[in-house]
Amino acid sequence: MLTRHDRTALIEEYRTRGFVRIASFLPDEQSTALYRLLRQRTDWKQVFNSGKKVFELDRGTRATLDGKRKNALDEAVYAGAQEGFQYRYETIRIPDDEAARHESGDPLADLAVYLSSGETRELLRAVTGAHDIRFADAQATAYSPGDFLTGHDDRFPGKSRRAAYVLGLTPVWRLEWGGLLVMHGENNDASRAYPPAMNVLTLFNIPQMHSVSEVTRAAAYRRYSITGWLRA
Repeated sequence: MLTRHDRTALIEEYRTRGFVRIASFLPDEQSTALYRLLRQRTDWKQVFNSGKKVFELDRGTRATLDGKRKNALDEAVYAGAQEGFQYRYETIRIPDDEAARHESGDPLADLAVYLSSGETRELLRAVTGAHDIRFADAQATAYSPGDFLTGHDDRFPGKSRRAAYVLGLTPVWRLEWGGLLVMHGENNDASRAYPPAMNVLTLFNIPQMHSVSEVTRAAAYRRYSITGWLRA
């Protein structure tokens, strides 16, 4: 069930800024259930890159790493962030195929279907002005202390990405804990920065430089969200 929103105002804001945040996107009970689900899931995989190569570690594998190997991985990830594109966080991927989503029985797949069809898809098409949007790809993400995502603009040839989205599912957060969604300005400044939030859908056009600032060791919780792209 989609909550009521001022569609005209959202369309105008996105048209002028290429960016919009929709509060109370889902009914409160649905967003709370998703948050609780993410906290309970055990099938998270940590993902990080080395240049264009992507690596995944499940929690069982990570638990077998001794301190020396963990430190070496940390050093490699931070070194990669000094000059290039670098990231590290945990993910649960959701299939793109509609039939696979329906058959999975996974509430996360149900959310992806919800974003990709009916009244919700029509709202997203209207707000972004991309009326050829066919579906939303999706992944759950969790950022723990030390996790981050450096600047990038989401361009990827052949993926037909029309807009990016982040559905925040983090009910309690302090600004100083990091994990901010940072929209980059023209002179390498932060034109806008938003802390993790609960039940807020952020939409922005592609290409647009953005990043997620590092979550600090002081953070008492993980930064949860569902993220992806609206694709033709």
